[in-house]
Amino acid sequence: MIKQILSDKVEEYIKNNPKSVLLDVRTEEEWNVDGKPDGEKISLKTYFLTIQFADKTFNQNFIEDFKKLNIQKDYKILTMCMGGVRSQAAAELLIKEGFNCVNISDGFLGNSENPGWKNSGLSSK
Repeated sequence: MIKQILSDKVEEYIKNNPKSVLLDVRTEEEWNVDGKPDGEKISLKTYFLTIQFADKTFNQNFIEDFKKLNIQKDYKILTMCMGGVRSQAAAELLIKEGFNCVNISDGFLGNSENPGWKNSGLSSK
């Protein structure tokens, strides 16, 4: 089972888990329209890799492209998308490859119950 975390708890989480990185799996269009997370603001290295394109097709090279990022397996990978669904799928794929993932369940924009990364004061580029 993949651990779930809310955006407003990320800062506290990385203090206890300094070997963590952020993986934003949204589309390039979403990054351009909605903004990008500024993980550097909280000392969290950030990577951008689309899992599903704007036309809803799956990125068949997701795992291969992820491995090219050279993230070591002893790091915690915090996955994020717009609202937590695609990032959950990404986390499930990465766990099968031996990576340790945590899903940011309210995503970048949040949902009806939680504010999301952008609205949690973590800002965007």
